[in-house]
Amino acid sequence: MPRFIITLVAALFMTQAAIAQDVAYIQIEAQPSLARAEERARDYATVLNDVNGFALGRGWYGVALGPYPRSDAEALLRQLRSNGQVPRDSYIEEPNEYGRQFWPIGAALNAQSPQPVAIPEITAPETAQPAVEAPAPTVAEPDETPRQARASEAQLSPSEREELQVALKWAGVYRGAIDGAFGRGTRGSMAEWQRNNGFEATGILTTAQRAELLRQYNAILDGMGMQQVTEAKAGISMQLPMGIVAFDHYEAPFVHYTPTTDLDARVILISQPGDRETLYGLYEIMQTLEIVPLDGPRERLRNSFVLTGSNSRITSHTEARLINGAIKGFTLVWPAGDEERRLRVLDKMKASFETTAAVLDPAEIKDDGQTIDLVAGLNVRRPKLSRSGFYISRDGSVVTTIHVVEACSRITLDGEHEATVIASDPDLGVAVLRPASRLVPISVASFRQGQPRLQSEVAISGYSFGGVLSAPTLTFGTLQDLRGLSGDDRLDRLAVNAHPGDAGGPVFDTGGAVLGMLLPRENGDKQLPGEVSFSTDAASLSDFLDKAGVKVEAANGTASMAPEDLTQLANGMTVLVSCWE
Repeated sequence: MPRFIITLVAALFMTQAAIAQDVAYIQIEAQPSLARAEERARDYATVLNDVNGFALGRGWYGVALGPYPRSDAEALLRQLRSNGQVPRDSYIEEPNEYGRQFWPIGAALNAQSPQPVAIPEITAPETAQPAVEAPAPTVAEPDETPRQARASEAQLSPSEREELQVALKWAGVYRGAIDGAFGRGTRGSMAEWQRNNGFEATGILTTAQRAELLRQYNAILDGMGMQQVTEAKAGISMQLPMGIVAFDHYEAPFVHYTPTTDLDARVILISQPGDRETLYGLYEIMQTLEIVPLDGPRERLRNSFVLTGSNSRITSHTEARLINGAIKGFTLVWPAGDEERRLRVLDKMKASFETTAAVLDPAEIKDDGQTIDLVAGLNVRRPKLSRSGFYISRDGSVVTTIHVVEACSRITLDGEHEATVIASDPDLGVAVLRPASRLVPISVASFRQGQPRLQSEVAISGYSFGGVLSAPTLTFGTLQDLRGLSGDDRLDRLAVNAHPGDAGGPVFDTGGAVLGMLLPRENGDKQLPGEVSFSTDAASLSDFLDKAGVKVEAANGTASMAPEDLTQLANGMTVLVSCWE
């Protein structure tokens, strides 16, 4: 097939205005491995000018033309598409979307200046047809006759026949069951694949055609470096993507494999002695880790479990089973949005998983210090934000600052009880939460009636350090004003050195009556002194709760409480409110 040579005519002189133009590339191809991307860039460079190769992130590499002023790039793209010189799905891309440059060899990232281009001229060999006439496709000569192809096909094992059906389904030409039976549906899909790839449509794949189909199917695994790895200490052998991960360390019960490329994938092998109770304990522990997002299916059977979790960053798959007094399994962690490669790698791992009698020694621990946020080298899941709240009714309803419940996929009370927002007032800055299951608070807020005295002592109860401590703390201060700085009479101004985690907590008078709810400090243009804080007043908060259908208790009496009694009241009423991704 003749190949056309594109001659891009560069301007002899670029004016300052041209330099200032918007610059763009023409993205023409992406490959899942650096070696394949370099090969494709080299091929394109034989027929096109201005060929570049860039890392795209997450293990992908792109081939692009440019850079050009945007208007020239758009005109050139239309022309190249029209001539069939680039794929139809090529598109205009911004320079800042590209990472490290790998082609031309030795080139610096975006080192070229944008080159104005004329509408490209098509130069063809003397014997070629005019460019406007598309060359007729050629049909590849078969490497075997249909009879020979059928004979070689008969030697395939059942699993090999099923693999071909899987590949045909992936290619979009087969819609039947994966059963290894080559009936009318399979034969028709083989013929369709042959037509799509320039072969005679016999409906019987030759040896070379089967190899090409499987090569296409497995191309997405290029660069993954799938190979059987035997981990003798853990007693596990399985295929791992060693092109993107490498052994890091042992930390019982895990063997850690960490990423070696910009594709942020991880593998953890699981190996420990134990029984069914140990297995069930591991099932619970794994769900507290960052690498196992809460959103996803999970299944615990008598002697095994499977956990799958996804969020905006990652998707992970964990499975473990009890085998002769040992628990063996693995976790694959993969960046979100790359499902086809993840599933293909996962299938290879699951199909190749084998075990021996060896078990990782429980004493095999990496000695690099200890932290309560780690379990065997893996981070425990932490909330995005934690603030305070307090019980306002006997059914366990809680009031808190609205800022802690915004953009949460999950809200918890005291780290374990699920809750939902049933009412909120952005202007007042408060929200009401209802637990998923009924709670029985030790104590419930009673709201002060009437105005408190200025300069009287107040106490704030809250999780000052965001849940690092297991119980709330009391911070004492004074009531400075019955309105905000701008005269808002729904607010009280306090003189108290509160912490961010205290926001949402109750403000008490010396008798234990609630004067209001502490509001978070706002990051405005004016920096207020550290002791200046604000709270909603009891009247405004009670009115909001009444409209939300929550009946609150009124405080009786004004006698002061002993500090230890106030502390006990506050501990039974104050709640840690957490927002999770």
